Amino acid sequence: MRDSRGAGTFPVASAELSRLFTAVRRGKVLTVTGRSREPRSQLVREIGQRLSSNFYDGVAVVSMDRVFGVRDLTASLGCVPGMPFLPCGTTNAASWLAERDMLLVLDGCEHLASEALEWLRELLAAAPGLRVLAAGPDPLAFAPDQVHRL
Repeated sequence: MRDSRGAGTFPVASAELSRLFTAVRRGKVLTVTGRSREPRSQLVREIGQRLSSNFYDGVAVVSMDRVFGVRDLTASLGCVPGMPFLPCGTTNAASWLAERDMLLVLDGCEHLASEALEWLRELLAAAPGLRVLAAGPDPLAFAPDQVHRL
């Protein structure tokens, strides 16, 4: 991903990017915050792309530009190219996701409805291999949550 200035730079320095990679791999939740959506979005997508080989089940990117509930979130995951999601006969998305080793990138997390946030909290508690990388103006406020401000 390229910066809109055309210089091929990212909104963070190389050493800082390395620290963010480590934070994603070792933590459960990392939220990238800041005023402007484009740098946040660019950064989380780049991190997801670069770390995709670190997760057995890959990286799922969900972009949100309107209010997203649980149903919207699970439906979006089912449309992620290359993401094996909800095999035939699976009725509970949370139980299926709980068995995955994957990174879930949530771009526009300010659009998550309260029930979707609660569902994600419960999912993280039940899914040892799931990591969440979110971008929004404010942190997700999950415990434990790491925050990187742009």
